[in-house]
Amino acid sequence: VQLQASGGGLVQPGGSLRLSCAASGSAFSVNAMGWYRQAPGKQRELVATIRSGGSTNYADSVKGRFTISRDNAKITVYLLMNGVKPEDTAVYYCNVEGFTSRGAFSSWGQGTLVTVSS
Repeated sequence: VQLQASGGGLVQPGGSLRLSCAASGSAFSVNAMGWYRQAPGKQRELVATIRSGGSTNYADSVKGRFTISRDNAKITVYLLMNGVKPEDTAVYYCNVEGFTSRGAFSSWGQGTLVTVSS
């Protein structure tokens, strides 16, 4: 399963940005989709996840500002980032977990850089 992320870029503090991540491949089902981020010198951390039933989970640092959603028909996960702060600057990675005929899988996108700066 391959993932293609897009939507990163430079945004001013307080601004908005939407990230997208589309999954492709053959004969797979998706369970959870999510976004993680890694800032310079820091470990990768969870930003938000959404499960197949629609339940979501957010890091405390982004609650109330970021919204994760998914389009099951397009096998795409989105991250709407509102009210961004300089500390949101990081490389954002999408992740998809599911099943193929070979068993469970967990795939990562290539990462998209988000820079929050005036």
